[in-house]
Formats: sequence, C-alpha cells, structure tokens
Amino acid sequence: MRIISGSARGTKLYTLDGENTRPTLDRVKESLFNILQVNLQDAIVLDLFAGSGALGIESISRGARKAIFCDNNNEAIKIIEKNLNKTNMTKQATILKLDYLKALEKLKNEKIDIIYVDPPYAKNLVIPSVEKIIKLGILSKDGIIVIETDEEKAILEKLKKIENINVYDLRKYGKVKILFLNRKG
Repeated sequence: MRIISGSARGTKLYTLDGENTRPTLDRVKESLFNILQVNLQDAIVLDLFAGSGALGIESISRGARKAIFCDNNNEAIKIIEKNLNKTNMTKQATILKLDYLKALEKLKNEKIDIIYVDPPYAKNLVIPSVEKIIKLGILSKDGIIVIETDEEKAILEKLKKIENINVYDLRKYGKVKILFLNRKG
C-alpha cells in the first residue's frame, strides 16, 4: 500500500497483519480521491475506522489541513503512528484510541468536512456510525460522508430511514462499493 498523490506521493505505508483489516485497494483509493480532490483543500478529515491510516494520510498528502484517526486496536494505533512519522504528517494529525461511538462523542463540537466510514464489513457498524454523526451534528454544512461496503443494497435501504442525509453518488469496483452522502438541504 502506498500514497498515490500529493506531498507524500509514492511513500509505502506499513499495514496491519492478519484478517481484521482490509486495506482499500489502490485503484479504488485513486478513484475515490479523484472524486474528492476538489473538497480536500484545507479540509478537516475523519478516518473513523482508520486501520493503517491510509485514507487520512492520503487526504493530508493531497491538501487536507487536518486528519483525525480513530481506531480502538492497539496495533492499528502503532501502525498509524509509524505511517504518520514516515510521511512527516504528525503535526496535521490527531489520533483517538477509542471505540467509534466514544470517538464521535468526543468530536461532537467539531465540524468535519470529510468522514470516511470503512468499518470491518461483518460488524454492521455503518448505519450506527452515520446515525451518530448526524445526531451529533459533526458533519460540516457542505461535508461528505464516504462509506466503503460490500453490502450496498442493505445499507442503502437503511440509509433511507435516516433523516437529513442524502446518498448522492454510488461507485462500484467489483465487490467494493463506495457511497457518497451529504446533508439534505
């Protein structure tokens, strides 16, 4: 896994061993960031289930002002720290070693421009994450929530029940689907 573009372009990142994480494929990440590029300049980004921190680090590399990394796994936190040191991005980063709900609660006074929600697929954490983000008002006025999933039909059905959220784009990359959400109105 590597940084695709920006100030840290080409830097190889450390990754977590084992089956607990599933890094976003480079071709998916490249497409995702091509879509988001205009929104990244000076943005505040939340990498909610950060794993290696690749999405947040790519965001900083491409112009985000700050990235907040959340993960409750000790090994993931160590990898994120190593990757931030390797890319010289520690000053633009905040790391929260917390459960995602506690992390969102801690961030309730923030306004975040881009929120990546990429939990382990089998854990069913997408909908509770989005509900909490909306309930706490964390998403900035023109903010974007990006969801990576392999179960878009079930998630789309459940997202329809959440007030004040709009799915405005869906991209498919084999089994991986990327959903883009913003606030209604």
